[in-house]
Amino acid sequence: MSRPRTADIVTRPVSLILTCIGVCALPLPLAAAQSAIQPGYWESTNKLLSPIHQTKVEKRCITAADVDKFMAGPSNRHYACTYPTRVIAGGVIRLKGLCVSKSGQKVAVRGAGTYTPTSFNLTADIATVFLGLDILGRATTAAKRIGDVCPVTP
Repeated sequence: MSRPRTADIVTRPVSLILTCIGVCALPLPLAAAQSAIQPGYWESTNKLLSPIHQTKVEKRCITAADVDKFMAGPSNRHYACTYPTRVIAGGVIRLKGLCVSKSGQKVAVRGAGTYTPTSFNLTADIATVFLGLDILGRATTAAKRIGDVCPVTP
């Protein structure tokens, strides 16, 4: 059995952290049901600040109909997340929870931020254990509504 490459040791937790940051951003559309953010075309910049630096910019459509599917709680096909602490009210976001991968990898997530009808900002701290090492991370998501109408996809 071969030992994992150093690059794998670093990139696996980083991939896990980036995925969790994407998941952390998902509770924010929940606020749309509370008239906090407006449906429309949104651009978000996700930055991993530690343990390494990485930035990802993405655009997505948030429709009024999409809000309901976020009400059940954020998760994706790789991770199931629960947030026993989730406060999205009065322009303030606060959450604390746990994401677990299909393989059982656990990531503790704590986030705080602000929102308006056309923007949101979230800073998240993440902690996991990988190959017996504690991995801590910090990331931010800054998003803004860039249009009333989403582009037509071919």
